[in-house]
Amino acid sequence: MSNKVEKLLEIEYPLIQGGMVWCSGWRLASAVSNAGGLGLIGSASMYPDVLKEHIQKCKRATNKPFGVNIPLLYADIEKHINIILEEKVKVVFTSAGNPKTWTTLLKQNGVKVVHVIANTKFALKAIEAGVDAIVAEGFEAGGHNGREETTTMCLIPQVKEICKVPLIAAGGIATGRTMLAAMALGADGVQIGTRFVASEESSAHINFKNAVVAAREGDTQLTLKQLVPVRLMKNKFYNDLFVAEQGGASVDELQKLLGRARAKKGMFEGDMDEGELEIGQTSALVKAIKPAAEIIKEIMNEYEQAKAELCS
Repeated sequence: MSNKVEKLLEIEYPLIQGGMVWCSGWRLASAVSNAGGLGLIGSASMYPDVLKEHIQKCKRATNKPFGVNIPLLYADIEKHINIILEEKVKVVFTSAGNPKTWTTLLKQNGVKVVHVIANTKFALKAIEAGVDAIVAEGFEAGGHNGREETTTMCLIPQVKEICKVPLIAAGGIATGRTMLAAMALGADGVQIGTRFVASEESSAHINFKNAVVAAREGDTQLTLKQLVPVRLMKNKFYNDLFVAEQGGASVDELQKLLGRARAKKGMFEGDMDEGELEIGQTSALVKAIKPAAEIIKEIMNEYEQAKAELCS
């Protein structure tokens, strides 16, 4: 296999690991890159000095390409950008903001820029901003999500019609068969998050990893639509949010309930009752905690097997 995403990112497989808050540090990113995919350091949970440390450790752990994921609404984003340029990171995935703000500067410094969108409107804006590729993320994905609730199966063909740059599918992809489905819809590659949460190298707390493995169909739900829509695993905190929203809670009341560091409390510190547990619908497909390299091998083997079955 050789396609646009592999050529752009200089990787063996068109498979990118999601830059997941509190779950994707240098260990996971380097393991994915060493196994032939593109590993991403999730910078949203990191202070600038912590990001710098993770980048430097990732460089020592792999000689393969890796990248950094940056939400554009991050408070210290200018410091993050400066560190990325200083450390000569070659790939940046941006999300949650206007790609015009930083794309030109990054590209002028030799950085390949990929932007995450959830609808065709923002896909066009990203293309106008000059990004090198787009991630189209469907409603099934974990974490922050699109208000339109467009599924991956509907989103990818719509974005494909207007997209001239490489297109990466995300949301609802955790196996070789779902990867093949995304490629059949028009994607040039896939981004996978949830499956890598339950990897040995993930920085997620073992309680969260075990909860992902134990998850079943219907155990996640999109919530907080009045603030920023986010898909969460159902737990006490989710139930508190649900009751508040059903009771007509205001934005201020929801923000107060959300508080600070809820995601850290759940995903990183392992509080399964009061923590915010961001995870995708594909958690129901995750059966075991495994090394990232084994996960990639399984996905690619199943991809090739499924493709062969269709062709026969």
